[in-house]
Amino acid sequence: MKKNLAFFLLLIFSAITAQDKPAFWDDIQQFKIMDSQIPPPPGAVLLLGSSSFTMWKDVNEYFPEHVIINRGFGGSGLNDLNFYSSELLKPYFPKQILIYCGENDFAANENLKPREVFNRYKHFYAEIRRIYPKVPVAYVSIKLSPSRENLWPKFTATNSLIKNFMDRKRNAEYIDITKAMNGPDGKVRRDLFLPDMLHLKPEGYQIWQKEMAPYLKKP
Repeated sequence: MKKNLAFFLLLIFSAITAQDKPAFWDDIQQFKIMDSQIPPPPGAVLLLGSSSFTMWKDVNEYFPEHVIINRGFGGSGLNDLNFYSSELLKPYFPKQILIYCGENDFAANENLKPREVFNRYKHFYAEIRRIYPKVPVAYVSIKLSPSRENLWPKFTATNSLIKNFMDRKRNAEYIDITKAMNGPDGKVRRDLFLPDMLHLKPEGYQIWQKEMAPYLKKP
């Protein structure tokens, strides 16, 4: 009876502990495990953001002249980058930071205004500058995913706000991938996306590579 009670209490404690974990806690712990197994080299290009980076599993093959550390975690928004800013930034001592994030903010709450998401980005940028005052930072524009066409006006407005912000900062770049993802008719190329019309095929990442490469700092 006592063993059964102890086991029951353990199950309850485990369930409560799991519920108390903040969102994406397991992803961050996995990054820590990866870093302990293979210590990240200083001076790499650090990718931060959501699933469009997470699913770019072979990103190092697209940029063979650079060392890439990919710390994107699927489903994340800018609030999540802010929440885990220390864990995402302090271990790596990068030569450059690239960010793709913001799309999920609107997907999670369609009532958000572009300036609200922009303010989340400004907060994260400030955190980067607090830890790495001079490390170059680049923001990759929010892509116009066909599955989220109703949000395109907000994506476009947010991109504009972030571009204007980054244009005024030192060691800061805005990388526009939206125009390059359009076809000759000026419309978004749906053939670049997986069937979910959200994530990219290799052909989509090839376009990203072409647009991003000129901005990456030389080794």
